[in-house]
Order: sequence, then C-alpha cells, then structure tokens
Amino acid sequence: MIHVIAIITAQPGQREAVLAACRENLPAVHAEEGCIEYGPAVDAAGSPAAFGPDTLVIIEKWASPEALKAHAAAPHMKAYMERTRDLVASRAVHVLTPA
Repeated sequence: MIHVIAIITAQPGQREAVLAACRENLPAVHAEEGCIEYGPAVDAAGSPAAFGPDTLVIIEKWASPEALKAHAAAPHMKAYMERTRDLVASRAVHVLTPA
C-alpha cells in the first residue's frame, strides 16, 4: 500500500474554488482501480497546528505504486490540474510507505 499526503496551497481566497474542483473529481478518482482512500481535508477548528486558511490536504491511500502512477496519468487528473492551475500557489506531494 502507498500513502499520499498532498498539501495544496491555493492563491489567497481561492481555497473554496480548488475544493469545489476537487469534489467534482472525487467520483472519477474513487472509481480508479487501486484507490483505497482519497479525500480533501482542512484544518479543524481549534487545531493546535494549522496549515492555514488557503491550504487543503488531500489524504490518499493506493493499493500499489502502479495504481498511484496510473492515477497521476488519468485524464480526469490532467483536466483537474489544468482547471486549478491558476488557483494554486503551491503543491507538495508526499508519497509514503507504511512503517
């Protein structure tokens, strides 16, 4: 299994627009072979550590590195990246294996 934590910082004030595009893409991602978990998250109210008001985190689990690679190349992901290109200030993708 592969874990992915994608930290996406939107342009100021654009997080909701990025979240909307992400939510529209969820059914296609969830239908991908090897997708175990994929969903956006934001800071919980009162969290002692916070990413900030412009950041969302995509929490993912994939059955294999091959499934993750196919996900990255999927046409709906390319369309999502194009749709959000001007809305995103930065993106850091951390790929992890269970310890």
